[in-house]
Amino acid sequence: MKGTVYKSTGSWYTVKSEQGTFYECRIKGRFRMEGIKSTNPVAVGDHVQFDVEKKGDETLGIIHTIEPRENYIIRKSVNLSKQTHIIAANIDVAFLLVTLNNPPTFTSFIDRFLVTAEAYHIKAVLLFNKIDTYNEEEILEIKYLAALYRSIGYECVGISATTGKNIEKVKAMMQGKVSMFSGHSGVGKSTLVNIIEPGLSIKTTEISSQHKQGQHTTTFAEMYDLSFDAQIIDTPGIKGFGIVEVEKEELGDYFPEFFELKQYCKFNNCLHVEEPKCAVKAALENDELAWSRYKSYLQIMEGEEDHFRKDIYEKQQPPQE
Repeated sequence: MKGTVYKSTGSWYTVKSEQGTFYECRIKGRFRMEGIKSTNPVAVGDHVQFDVEKKGDETLGIIHTIEPRENYIIRKSVNLSKQTHIIAANIDVAFLLVTLNNPPTFTSFIDRFLVTAEAYHIKAVLLFNKIDTYNEEEILEIKYLAALYRSIGYECVGISATTGKNIEKVKAMMQGKVSMFSGHSGVGKSTLVNIIEPGLSIKTTEISSQHKQGQHTTTFAEMYDLSFDAQIIDTPGIKGFGIVEVEKEELGDYFPEFFELKQYCKFNNCLHVEEPKCAVKAALENDELAWSRYKSYLQIMEGEEDHFRKDIYEKQQPPQE
């Protein structure tokens, strides 16, 4: 039988067959995908082939084949730094929920998510949530960020999962597609899914006021069928987003605004760090590119979440007035 993985708990997988029946499945033997050392060889969104076995009154599925993935979102495993975790597979649109505070979403996190989406050819949309809670100054900051990412080519939408602002616009983008909602814990993913499809009643919790962080309400990624010809993958809250499987020589290609300038660099293999006559560094000095994006680029180049070439970054920064 063929089907799609709707839920993964690590050892059990809920699979919806092509006929529309759900089966609880396990993996056959020591199942590992060739070339991917992931903590979860089967991910939500995977198209799989499985056999059905009867055990007494129970019907059990055994997954024996994963069909080739169109794409997937992957990150470094939190517990095992040398391994990876596939968040979801076969995604049409990846929505990243961004909040200015409560909890804060930093540009470094946004950029890492966008690089991963670029690397795996997934359309990414930024949803600036909770805009009903911001003061005038904070609204200006949101507008600045939205303008920055729109100038690069990303779609940005200001929404409120509480008041329903622009929710119909989001639903229109989701129609006929498999969408993934991602972001930090507490940014309002589950609240947004509930307002998009009220009948689902996904569990939500309050933000921890002490640490400005959300509590993890979604433990495992799960796919839902929606009433308006759409599917949504709700994912666990992510604290950090470690980039994997991206070579340093390729990284600049996943920053669209850097890639556009690459042809004007003196060296065709320019890394935009210490090379002379670099078009990216020239554009930075002329304020044609965002310094926050360059900082994210250097961080990822170093391969560390919070460590990057401060010496190079500070050397390239324009003098402070």
